[in-house]
Amino acid sequence: MGKKNQTWVSEFLLLGLSTDWGTQVSLFVLFLAMYLLTVLGNLLIIILIKLDSKLHTPMYFFLSILSFVDICYTNSTVPQMLVHFLSARKSIPFHSCVLQLYISLAMGSTEFFLLGAMAYDRYVAVCHPLHYMVIMHGGLCLRLASACLTAGLSNSLMQTLMIFQLPFCRTVINHFACEMLAVLRLSCVDISLNKVMVAISGFLVIMLPCILVLFSYAHIVAAILRIRSSQGRRKAFGTCASHLTVVSMCFGTAIFTYMRPVGRSSAGQEKMVALFYAVVTPMLNPLIYSLRNNDVIGALKRTLEKLKENK
Repeated sequence: MGKKNQTWVSEFLLLGLSTDWGTQVSLFVLFLAMYLLTVLGNLLIIILIKLDSKLHTPMYFFLSILSFVDICYTNSTVPQMLVHFLSARKSIPFHSCVLQLYISLAMGSTEFFLLGAMAYDRYVAVCHPLHYMVIMHGGLCLRLASACLTAGLSNSLMQTLMIFQLPFCRTVINHFACEMLAVLRLSCVDISLNKVMVAISGFLVIMLPCILVLFSYAHIVAAILRIRSSQGRRKAFGTCASHLTVVSMCFGTAIFTYMRPVGRSSAGQEKMVALFYAVVTPMLNPLIYSLRNNDVIGALKRTLEKLKENK
């Protein structure tokens, strides 16, 4: 009976964030502004790193990949959410839902692995500064970035296949997007195996990179404390401050949400966390890395000066 019901599912209905028209219009304006800022900010980071030779270093290579991932993540959910704010019927076709869940989960997983790789990069820069460019050579950076993307795509593929082979007895998703836990609740069969796989996936995608980050920063802090001059300590910590800020936001929220039993997270909490990762984090990342980074600010000034000269 369950599988028969599943064959008739051609679309899902999303409840969204609010049913009040005035609230939805206000949210549309707010999230449209945040979406534009996210896309433009991350594109600016990618363009500056591409154009300025002084930013052709491993750290900025990983930052450009992170910006690209953030753009893909945001585009997987936010445009549809904006359309639904102004729509009376918030529906999404079955195959679009599958694709949305796959891309958002893949990009989210990739981001955690990337933050772990960036932590390793900062560890080498602070703890082995004389051998930094030898260790973090171009080939290693490409392999690390490829491994992060492959791991994220593989994890998402496994989770997506397991979720959408389930029979669905309901088609109304209490969310603004096809989010993993929200879609799982639509199934009319036992999802114990899926809960176990979510827990295992959470450990591999969240906890393993988090352990790498903690290991790296433990050695970084120890190395910084051995620096005698206060100016040297500030400079060493300054190279890690932006990354540490992003890591604290991403891993803190993810551990709180996804490392708990699936049944203990409410739909409201899941919506807030999904908004954080789809809208807030991608918007803040370029701001954090640019406003706190003299190299990026300098690259922006040099690029603007070149544009003025060309005119």
